[in-house]
Amino acid sequence: MLLKKTILWGITFIGLGFFIGDLIFNNRELILNSISKRGEPYYFLQEGVYSDKQILENNLTSINIKTIDYNNDKFYVYLGITKNKKVAEKLKTIYKEKGYPVIIKEKHLENEEFSNNVTQFDLLINATKEEDEILTIEEVVLANYDELIKYNSKN
Repeated sequence: MLLKKTILWGITFIGLGFFIGDLIFNNRELILNSISKRGEPYYFLQEGVYSDKQILENNLTSINIKTIDYNNDKFYVYLGITKNKKVAEKLKTIYKEKGYPVIIKEKHLENEEFSNNVTQFDLLINATKEEDEILTIEEVVLANYDELIKYNSKN
């Protein structure tokens, strides 16, 4: 009788372990995303994702203002970065009118200097309606991203 109880409890715990393991495995993307959401949220205006560098170069010859992240054998092309959703929508409209299909992706970054800079740039973008000024400001934001985020992550 005691042996049957022990075997029954053992089977129950093994089954529970499989169930929890399966639950964690099937929800790993959700779990990893919640863990990686450290830092402040930023809105990245993504033009596209390319797996071939030649296609990337051919498609982006006319875009001067961009930054490219290489991750998991793919090239991610961003045309703007902001902390303000309204600014992201304003930039998306500008690029859409220029014929560039962009989507807004939320990413989380930890860098106080970059955060302060982007906050100031967002204020400048909100203060102007001039498309050329907005794109010039975004060019500085992207250069700032390259210097403070991409360069520092390689060191």
